[in-house]
Amino acid sequence: RTRHGKGGRSRSSGAAALLCPLLGACLWSAVVGYKPVIVVHGLFDSSEDFKNLQRFINESYPGTNVTVIDLFDRSSSLQPMWKQVEGFKAAIYPIMQNAADGVHLICYSQGGLVCRGILSTLPDHNVHSFISLSAPQAGQYGDTDYFRIFPQFVKSNLYHFCYTGVGQLISICNYWNDPHHRDLYLNSSDYLALINSERPNPNSTEWRRNFLKIQKLVLIGGPDDGVITPWQSSQFGFYDDNETVVEMQHQELYLRDVFGLKTLVARGDLILCTVPGVEHVLWHSNETVFHACIEKWLM
Repeated sequence: RTRHGKGGRSRSSGAAALLCPLLGACLWSAVVGYKPVIVVHGLFDSSEDFKNLQRFINESYPGTNVTVIDLFDRSSSLQPMWKQVEGFKAAIYPIMQNAADGVHLICYSQGGLVCRGILSTLPDHNVHSFISLSAPQAGQYGDTDYFRIFPQFVKSNLYHFCYTGVGQLISICNYWNDPHHRDLYLNSSDYLALINSERPNPNSTEWRRNFLKIQKLVLIGGPDDGVITPWQSSQFGFYDDNETVVEMQHQELYLRDVFGLKTLVARGDLILCTVPGVEHVLWHSNETVFHACIEKWLM
């Protein structure tokens, strides 16, 4: 009986030794999960265009809840930016509320500016990484295929339309930034000039505080984009009145730290990722871009 008892204890100990790591692994996976990822599309896109990005995320972080917001698709993406901010905000906020550890935000092209508006105006957001994927953060000034939907306009005189009340009802005009008509941009832009705090705005202090609740700002772009003009706008660089690109660190909005870029740099929380050879429409489906610029910030 004694030998049997010892053998029973030995077998029990062996089983326990095997079960403990398994139970530990199960408990670990139950406790530690990946933050939900929310994706906001760009001009003329829809949620269907982001299947590759969803696949990349789930291959790297299995089980991650990835939501591509299905709003303002295709031609509806021309609606005014503030209208889109409110619509996307209403769809995103419940996801945030159900994510106790926060969420990550990946925002592509025009969507990067939509997300800026959300982060500025939502005081209780819980965004950890804000990943801006080839977005015209400092504005757009370029004759690309996107603007040829208005064949009567060219780069040099688009301001005649954009800086009017009617023009500001179209999303593109909300961030059209003509360096040769700076005064018109500052006085007429109902969106970009406000979220950049480039003109007096009674909400600027509150919006800055809200925006700085993010943990990381990742700015992704590249010289072969072909749509964002100048491409450095994706990293807050922009033209002066001679159409010479002034990099972010020399821009007035950075030097004055009007909405927090300089603070993010001082915190070590602003990341620039530049990838050559990527056309604008391919950023979200390029696996190299994902691994080099996005993957590590979704932990």
